[in-house]
Amino acid sequence: MKILIADDSRVMRQIVTRTLRQAGFGGHELVEAADGRQAHDLAISEKPDLVLSDWNMPEMTGIEVLRALRAGGVDVPFGFVTSEGTDEMRQMAEQAGALFLITKPFTADNFTDVLGPILG
Repeated sequence: MKILIADDSRVMRQIVTRTLRQAGFGGHELVEAADGRQAHDLAISEKPDLVLSDWNMPEMTGIEVLRALRAGGVDVPFGFVTSEGTDEMRQMAEQAGALFLITKPFTADNFTDVLGPILG
Protein backbone atom coordinates (compact mmCIF):
# COMPACT_ATOMS: atom_id res chain seq x y z
CA MET A 1 0.00 0.00 0.00
CA LYS A 2 1.03 3.60 -0.57
CA ILE A 3 0.69 6.24 2.15
CA LEU A 4 0.95 9.99 1.50
CA ILE A 5 2.30 11.95 4.48
CA ALA A 6 1.55 15.68 4.20
CA ASP A 7 3.12 18.09 6.68
CA ASP A 8 5.05 21.31 6.18
CA SER A 9 7.53 20.22 8.87
CA ARG A 10 10.18 17.81 7.56
CA VAL A 11 10.85 16.71 11.14
CA MET A 12 7.17 15.91 11.70
CA ARG A 13 7.06 13.87 8.47
CA GLN A 14 10.03 11.91 9.82
CA ILE A 15 8.28 11.40 13.17
CA VAL A 16 5.13 10.17 11.42
CA THR A 17 7.25 7.79 9.33
CA ARG A 18 9.03 6.46 12.41
CA THR A 19 5.74 6.03 14.28
CA LEU A 20 4.25 4.14 11.33
CA ARG A 21 7.20 1.73 11.51
CA GLN A 22 6.87 1.36 15.29
CA ALA A 23 3.15 0.60 14.84
CA GLY A 24 3.98 -2.20 12.41
CA PHE A 25 3.20 -0.36 9.17
CA GLY A 26 6.79 -0.03 7.97
CA GLY A 27 6.35 -2.15 4.85
CA HIS A 28 4.24 0.42 3.03
CA GLU A 29 5.50 2.78 0.32
CA LEU A 30 5.63 6.34 1.68
CA VAL A 31 5.26 9.53 -0.33
CA GLU A 32 5.84 12.94 1.28
CA ALA A 33 4.29 16.35 0.62
CA ALA A 34 5.69 19.56 2.12
CA ASP A 35 2.56 21.72 1.70
CA GLY A 36 -1.13 21.45 0.96
CA ARG A 37 -0.89 22.11 -2.78
CA GLN A 38 1.73 19.39 -3.17
CA ALA A 39 -0.41 17.03 -1.05
CA HIS A 40 -3.40 17.65 -3.32
CA ASP A 41 -1.37 17.12 -6.49
CA LEU A 42 0.35 13.97 -5.19
CA ALA A 43 -2.95 12.52 -3.98
CA ILE A 44 -4.14 12.73 -7.59
CA SER A 45 -0.95 11.67 -9.37
CA GLU A 46 0.34 9.01 -6.94
CA LYS A 47 -3.08 7.51 -6.09
CA PRO A 48 -2.16 6.63 -2.48
CA ASP A 49 -4.19 4.14 -0.45
CA LEU A 50 -4.21 6.54 2.52
CA VAL A 51 -3.45 10.22 3.17
CA LEU A 52 -2.12 11.35 6.57
CA SER A 53 -2.30 15.13 6.59
CA ASP A 54 -1.47 17.97 8.91
CA TRP A 55 -4.26 20.53 9.27
CA ASN A 56 -2.26 23.79 9.09
CA MET A 57 -0.01 23.96 6.03
CA PRO A 58 0.97 26.63 3.50
CA GLU A 59 -0.64 26.84 0.05
CA MET A 60 -3.71 24.84 1.15
CA THR A 61 -4.77 23.68 4.61
CA GLY A 62 -5.39 19.99 5.15
CA ILE A 63 -9.16 20.53 5.25
CA GLU A 64 -8.95 22.44 1.95
CA VAL A 65 -6.99 19.53 0.45
CA LEU A 66 -9.62 17.05 1.61
CA ARG A 67 -12.51 19.16 0.33
CA ALA A 68 -10.82 19.71 -3.05
CA LEU A 69 -10.13 15.98 -3.44
CA ARG A 70 -13.72 15.08 -2.61
CA ALA A 71 -15.04 17.79 -4.96
CA GLY A 72 -12.86 16.27 -7.70
CA GLY A 73 -14.24 12.80 -7.10
CA VAL A 74 -11.11 11.46 -5.33
CA ASP A 75 -12.31 9.20 -2.53
CA VAL A 76 -8.94 8.20 -1.00
CA PRO A 77 -9.09 7.34 2.72
CA PHE A 78 -7.97 10.54 4.46
CA GLY A 79 -7.11 11.37 8.06
CA PHE A 80 -5.47 14.12 10.02
CA VAL A 81 -2.37 13.99 12.21
CA THR A 82 -2.30 17.46 13.72
CA SER A 83 -1.47 19.47 16.82
CA GLU A 84 -5.01 20.72 17.36
CA GLY A 85 -8.09 18.60 17.87
CA THR A 86 -10.94 20.85 18.90
CA ASP A 87 -14.49 19.56 18.71
CA GLU A 88 -15.13 22.02 15.87
CA MET A 89 -12.15 20.71 13.88
CA ARG A 90 -13.20 17.11 14.45
CA GLN A 91 -16.72 17.93 13.24
CA MET A 92 -15.41 19.77 10.15
CA ALA A 93 -13.07 16.85 9.36
CA GLU A 94 -15.85 14.29 9.71
CA GLN A 95 -18.27 16.34 7.58
CA ALA A 96 -15.62 16.69 4.86
CA GLY A 97 -15.08 12.93 4.79
CA ALA A 98 -12.04 12.36 7.03
CA LEU A 99 -11.85 8.96 8.71
CA PHE A 100 -9.97 10.16 11.79
CA LEU A 101 -8.12 12.97 13.51
CA ILE A 102 -5.06 11.99 15.59
CA THR A 103 -3.66 14.75 17.77
CA LYS A 104 0.00 15.34 18.52
CA PRO A 105 1.73 14.09 20.58
CA PHE A 106 0.79 10.60 19.40
CA THR A 107 2.15 7.13 20.02
CA ALA A 108 2.61 3.97 17.99
CA ASP A 109 -0.39 2.58 19.91
CA ASN A 110 -2.53 5.49 18.64
CA PHE A 111 -1.50 4.64 15.09
CA THR A 112 -2.13 0.92 15.61
CA ASP A 113 -5.62 1.55 17.01
CA VAL A 114 -6.67 4.01 14.30
CA LEU A 115 -4.81 2.70 11.25
CA GLY A 116 -5.03 -1.04 11.91
CA PRO A 117 -8.59 -1.35 10.60
CA ILE A 118 -7.69 0.77 7.54
CA LEU A 119 -4.32 -0.77 6.62
CA GLY A 120 -5.06 -4.30 7.79
